[in-house]
Amino acid sequence: MKDKCYVKYPSKWGDMVAKINSTGALIGLWFVGQKHFPKDIPLEIEQMPYIGQTHALLLNELRAYEIGELKCFTVSVDPEGTAFQKEVWNLLREIPYGETSTYGEIGCEIAKRRGLSSMSSQAVGQAIGRNPISIIIPCHRVIGKDGSLTGYAGGIDRKTSLLALEQAHKGMIKLR
Repeated sequence: MKDKCYVKYPSKWGDMVAKINSTGALIGLWFVGQKHFPKDIPLEIEQMPYIGQTHALLLNELRAYEIGELKCFTVSVDPEGTAFQKEVWNLLREIPYGETSTYGEIGCEIAKRRGLSSMSSQAVGQAIGRNPISIIIPCHRVIGKDGSLTGYAGGIDRKTSLLALEQAHKGMIKLR
């Protein structure tokens, strides 16, 4: 595999672009044109049928998620960011499917883990806003303390749709 590759995925919420590094880890998954969409991503990305295990797993898991059959992603991720951002993003992955948390609750949890009396909700919000791996690192599950849907880089309509999908399938178990 090259140093990194880009893969286009036509999700039900709009086209997405995945960035996979040379070790096979997913380092980015963005909605095309979303806030903070990387400027270094090539304009023309072909939708390739197969690039390796990570690519195949990612496509299969995204498809299963879209129809409510997948509640926990297993694709390897290695997002690029600061130590604080990675700490926040790891905490986001602990929010259960179909549930939400607030910026303040996440700030309190980080403060607790660090032995601090408090953590700025604004700092947490900035880290969440820079999440480079949409859906899989579920920043869409973070809401305002009053229950409002705020601050999703992919757009509030997508956030609403992702949360509705999870709520609709929260208790369902797929039988094989």
